Amino acid sequence: MNQGEIRNLNKVNVTVARLGKAVVEQWERPAPGEHQILIRTEYAVISTGTETKSLRSKSNGIRLGYNAVGIIVEKGAGVEHLEIGQRVACYGEGSHADYSLVSKFLAAPVPDGVDPEEAAFAGLGAIAIHALHQAEMQFGETAVLVGLGILGQIAARIANAAAYRVIGFDIQPMRCNMLEPLAPNAIACNRVEEVTSAVRNTECAGADSVMLFGGGKDDGLIDQGIEWLRDRGKIVIVGIPDTTFARNALFVKEAQIRICRAGGPGRYDAKYEQAGFDYPDGYVRWTEGRNVGKFIRLLSEKRMSLKPLIRHRFDFAEIDRAYQLCLDAPAETMGVLIRY
Repeated sequence: MNQGEIRNLNKVNVTVARLGKAVVEQWERPAPGEHQILIRTEYAVISTGTETKSLRSKSNGIRLGYNAVGIIVEKGAGVEHLEIGQRVACYGEGSHADYSLVSKFLAAPVPDGVDPEEAAFAGLGAIAIHALHQAEMQFGETAVLVGLGILGQIAARIANAAAYRVIGFDIQPMRCNMLEPLAPNAIACNRVEEVTSAVRNTECAGADSVMLFGGGKDDGLIDQGIEWLRDRGKIVIVGIPDTTFARNALFVKEAQIRICRAGGPGRYDAKYEQAGFDYPDGYVRWTEGRNVGKFIRLLSEKRMSLKPLIRHRFDFAEIDRAYQLCLDAPAETMGVLIRY
């Protein structure tokens, strides 16, 4: 595919999962609804776990991507807080397209001084923030983050910026080596015994929360996480671990197991995402949209840097190559950025 083939003023070019392949298709250019904006995409980020799962499962017709940054070119009548020509970070399905429709609540203004390449991680940032909210962490508490892929890396940096004590665990030394330089107070471990030793040295001789960003069949991660917890600590499931566990271990510590549903309250709620009904701050403090905004604020205040996580950059015309790399070398890809 060349650039000429993907440029047509009356069409949009959308990346779709087609039976194991990422295919760029031309669709009619959409007009924004009352509570939507249309953006011209500048950058998008591949979520290497979620999106490659769609390809490996031979999904057919799913629009790929949920992280992007771009310029507003049109907006609906009900969009009052955003302006045409404004750069926004976006979270939502189908971000790997040269033009994308986005809910007004899922687009956050990107201030001058924020690198748009980093802002393009907005969806992953919102998920990481919601995972920390689900853990109900308080100042100075300890979190063990299991799985230091792209989502775990972002969550570790956010937790470090929030002054939590961070213990990261991944069996791949390369991922551990990426954590400590930009989260200087974090402890990176690639052996179970190292994590066990680290949590024993906390005030409670255990972690306040264990957050599972990875996992697979028969991994035993929940049982291991319970062992690392303090009394009445929390397991937060973000990835896809094996959800079987020993009931007695959970009982002895009266631990909790919590699920992280994507980027926060509002996800999968059509009234929020499509019809423009927000949740009142006093009842739902951190919606998925507010989490996107908080992620951009962290970048604007220079509380963290995601630049070192970007390991590969591809032009949109090469997006099929980008996905093939993610499928062939998942352990090495980390941040994969698409330029438009």
